[in-house]
Amino acid sequence: MRHLFGYIGEKGYRSRSAALDFFREISGLYYLTRATLYCTFIEPLRGKPNKWGPVWIQMEEVGVKSTGIVFLISFLIGVILAFNSAYQMSRMGALDYVGALVGVTVLKELGPLMTALVIAGRVGASFTAEMGTMKVSDEILALETMALNPVKFLITPRFLALLIMLPCLTLMADFMGILGGYVVGVTTLGIDSAPYIQHSLEKMKVIDVVTGLIKSGVFAVIIVMVGSYLAFIIEGGAEKVGENTRSSVVISMVLIIIANLLFTALFYFIT
Repeated sequence: MRHLFGYIGEKGYRSRSAALDFFREISGLYYLTRATLYCTFIEPLRGKPNKWGPVWIQMEEVGVKSTGIVFLISFLIGVILAFNSAYQMSRMGALDYVGALVGVTVLKELGPLMTALVIAGRVGASFTAEMGTMKVSDEILALETMALNPVKFLITPRFLALLIMLPCLTLMADFMGILGGYVVGVTTLGIDSAPYIQHSLEKMKVIDVVTGLIKSGVFAVIIVMVGSYLAFIIEGGAEKVGENTRSSVVISMVLIIIANLLFTALFYFIT
């Protein structure tokens, strides 16, 4: 997967072989995603239930231990939005609408996006490092020797944990972002509390929350699958683990932003 962006500008890879290798990487990511979805959702219906013990452990690792940094960043994003919104809105005599602008922006865009980027940096890298170390030390080969499916054993718990926890973290981030805007609006910008809350509630709708949660689910799939795929294709020693771990963060963030752009355009035209 490192080839996805490493080919750009690399001498000798502007030919047809570069395109073939690019689509080969895309194909590998697709097949791993399909295998993960099958093991996670289809096999339990066929008498092979998921083991929830490892899922709870991963939920604590990816969710509970990420709440502090998510809270801090989301609160600060709300503060920054409030200040920047106030600068423009005051020129139009609509300072009371700062809360509405902050709320809608956080719910639809910045809440899910910033949470996913934080988790990609913190959790996606750890997925690649953990499973990559297992790959180079032949622990994944040992699982296959014992007739254990590495996808079911390693990826499924992480996939379920992040699929559950990222939307939860997104809701918390939404609340903290709105709270940050409220605190600044009322204490620093001189906006009365009642109009601030009233205009915010008028403009924020349930569909905004649903939109953010849909995005967060897709972002969770991107983070887990990119991190896992880059771990599974590692060949060589420990230096490859570090290289693929760095690539995991960069590629996940780029794909998250691209996915956010596509969803924003889609929801713009259908709502």
